[in-house]
Amino acid sequence: MNANGPGPSPFSPSAGHHIATVSHDGRFWDVYVEFEDDPRRPDTHRALLCYFPADPGEGEEAVRTGVIIIEDSFEEAMLKARSLMDLQLQALLRSALP
Repeated sequence: MNANGPGPSPFSPSAGHHIATVSHDGRFWDVYVEFEDDPRRPDTHRALLCYFPADPGEGEEAVRTGVIIIEDSFEEAMLKARSLMDLQLQALLRSALP
């Protein structure tokens, strides 16, 4: 099914797969794809995007979207995530920021 890995390392804010770095509001943000299991639909691969600033302030945490990718396979989900353009990734970040 979905393999998230052991959790974030001390050097990475996410256990997900890094897919891009985008700029927004004068900052650079690393974008990761994180998978989430759904016990009601174990045959699907559900993913969300996790954003983390390259220059985090003290106590600043990652910003995550809701699940926005649902595919039949891990490969299809990753392909969908990697097909997102920078403008789309930036818009999703804006929508997830407080």
